Amino acid sequence: MTTTHSGVPTATRATAVAARATDLTKVYGQGETQVVALDGVNVEFRQAEFTAIMGPSGSGKSTLMHCMAGLDTISRGSARIGETELTGLKDKKLTQLRRDKIGFIFQAFNLLPTLSALENITLPMDIAGRKPDKQWLDRVVETVGLAGRLKHRPSELSGGQQQRVAVARALASRPEIIFADEPTGNLDSRSGAEVLGFLRNSVRELGQTVVMVTHDPVAASYADRVVFLADGRIVDDMSAPTADKVLERMLRFSGGSPQTPGFDAKGRTS
Repeated sequence: MTTTHSGVPTATRATAVAARATDLTKVYGQGETQVVALDGVNVEFRQAEFTAIMGPSGSGKSTLMHCMAGLDTISRGSARIGETELTGLKDKKLTQLRRDKIGFIFQAFNLLPTLSALENITLPMDIAGRKPDKQWLDRVVETVGLAGRLKHRPSELSGGQQQRVAVARALASRPEIIFADEPTGNLDSRSGAEVLGFLRNSVRELGQTVVMVTHDPVAASYADRVVFLADGRIVDDMSAPTADKVLERMLRFSGGSPQTPGFDAKGRTS
């Protein structure tokens, strides 16, 4: 039986689908300026699983995440969160879906400087007029290691601690799925490892579903699964990744050379 980075056997994981793309196509522009960012993508993201999306610059990985999260429109095909089809949803319904069922973590922390860490964590629920589930909120705060920092404002926190607040904010409303776009991009390696560990624990201990776009094989190794994109298409799907296996696969897509355009000397996308 294969064991993931978290130590959880893959065979025991949930198989229900949290999000699904079917023949998803995204086209920008028209005529000679037309760019096909996603070309008939079919992919499922399973519940209680940590999935990383990787690929060279311009491969469509962030576009895929934005389309699946309802942050960008779809040209053709289908995107679903649970049983809800995103295509054709009115703005009000789409806003409600993002608020109630989706959590977001971005490279920029996006914290309000005048609010405490706790106030930043509960802000989306406060705006929606919902009271946090205190027992769940306490578990989230404990999972991300913020119990002693809740009264601090962002300026009193390190970059890693600020991103932990952003992680807790995404988890606090207990969304069906969390989308993370380069969540460690502004962090040093130690802080980045801490945040990845907290995301890992949110899947293992809280049953959360996480989909993360990353350029870093080490970050991808925290996931249960890695989906690889190239030229707007899924070209591979790896379970139980390690940093070395991910790097080897990425170099294969680039012709076996880490100096191929799109990758740096460590195999990370540039």
